[in-house]
Amino acid sequence: MKKHYLLTLLLLFKVPAAWAQPKATGTVYHDLNKNNRRDAGEPPLAGVCVSNGREVVTTDRAGKWVLPAGDDVGFFVIKPAGYAPPTNAQQLPQHYYLHKPQGSPALAVRGVDPTGPLPASIDFPLWKQDEPGTFSVLLFGDPQARGIREVNFVTRDVVEQCVGTSARLGITLGDIVADDPNLFQEINESIAQIGIPWYNVFGNHDFNRGATHDRFSDETFERFYGPSTYAFEYGQVVFITLKNIYFNADGKYKGHFTDEQLAFVKNYLAQVPTHKRVVLLMHAPVISCDNRAELFRLLEKRPHTLSIAGHTHEMAHVFVDQKYGWNDATPHHHFINATVCGSWWCGTTDELGIPHATMNDGAPNGYSVLSFEGNEYSLRFQAARRPASYQMNLYLPDDLPRAELDTTALVVNVFAGSERSVVEMKVRGLTDWVPLTYTPMRDPGIAALQPLNKYLSQKVDGVGLDTVFGWEMDKPSVAYHIWKGALPATLPVGTHTVEVRTRDMFGQEYQAHRIFRVRP
Repeated sequence: MKKHYLLTLLLLFKVPAAWAQPKATGTVYHDLNKNNRRDAGEPPLAGVCVSNGREVVTTDRAGKWVLPAGDDVGFFVIKPAGYAPPTNAQQLPQHYYLHKPQGSPALAVRGVDPTGPLPASIDFPLWKQDEPGTFSVLLFGDPQARGIREVNFVTRDVVEQCVGTSARLGITLGDIVADDPNLFQEINESIAQIGIPWYNVFGNHDFNRGATHDRFSDETFERFYGPSTYAFEYGQVVFITLKNIYFNADGKYKGHFTDEQLAFVKNYLAQVPTHKRVVLLMHAPVISCDNRAELFRLLEKRPHTLSIAGHTHEMAHVFVDQKYGWNDATPHHHFINATVCGSWWCGTTDELGIPHATMNDGAPNGYSVLSFEGNEYSLRFQAARRPASYQMNLYLPDDLPRAELDTTALVVNVFAGSERSVVEMKVRGLTDWVPLTYTPMRDPGIAALQPLNKYLSQKVDGVGLDTVFGWEMDKPSVAYHIWKGALPATLPVGTHTVEVRTRDMFGQEYQAHRIFRVRP
């Protein structure tokens, strides 16, 4: 009897606690007149996913959703194909509601203001839009602006080139700024001039200094962009954005996915048909994350996946296999994107005062264009302020003694090449096409710039030359998109043209040439 009495008391205490768990509710509706208010006659939207960053629910026939709440939760609608959320003046999607009754903690840069009590209804308007099966996305990696001067570099070097693009949306893959979230507004205003909806990923340089816990590291990011983990759909493609920069208590970070994020991915993918392409967006490369295997378990059985990151200031295609913990027989394609800032806006400046910013792997700074046809995709690199055809550098002396032909190699850096690329060369009018050998190595051009550093580190009249001519470059890294080949030893004396052609893993072909002389 005593045991039953104690059990009854425990149940009485537990049940009210469950009843008291706060819940958020709201409606997703078709905003016919696009005024961001639900007016009479505007229909609900059923079957739309809504999340709190962990759980994912779908709206019922009345467009209603209910999710657990807390004192620091971002609720967001997952844009379904054929619809769009409103965007603000900076072209940033307004697909979320932040619930922070007390606001962000005191930080050097303001976070989210107190939101007050949970609203009676959190409603998400969506607009109908045409979404063709064939579309493109602009991918910016690491604009990483230090001060308004470098915001202007981003604007002049890359943004102006993108105005008039046919891409349907754009994504910045983190490190929007360089440790100063105060600059979010300025860089948003510049990128908005492209004129397309723009999504953003959190990077390690976008954090709030002085945050006492990882959960507070993205407070200013949230003020501008909303939750740092979210998803949206376009056509036959599902995009999942993950904050994989995790800050420890000592302020240092690592690549890591939280339990909440992994639960979100699992719960959301349960709603996604397997014929759709799942694209994961993150800042640090997935292969650098300490618990990537847990994420891989959620993806391995899906036939159409892709993941994209930035962070390294180099470009690379990684085919993730068992060596990295991927268990499926078909490797997962992970693309590490080029950076807008290249090598952190380093290098000597040009006639416009903009650094050449060549990345450490010898590729120029720039961005990528991700294109889809249904659920199939391709990637194309675009160098800053260069024509689309500029896809490689050829290294060969201008003048060669004939006796050195048999010991001289042509080196080709195909900026967005991979181990699956085919690269060939021929000497015009004299030889047929011959394959070059895939040879990861340091780029000769970026290595040749290193001697400039000793001059840039000097001062004249107390002024550092690097502040006048550009910052010193980092040491070159090994580039995994370089090929080599020997010149024919029988070339006659005279002026020749060597031609190079490449075909990438998507079947895209590019050509370049180099003129050189053979001396007696």
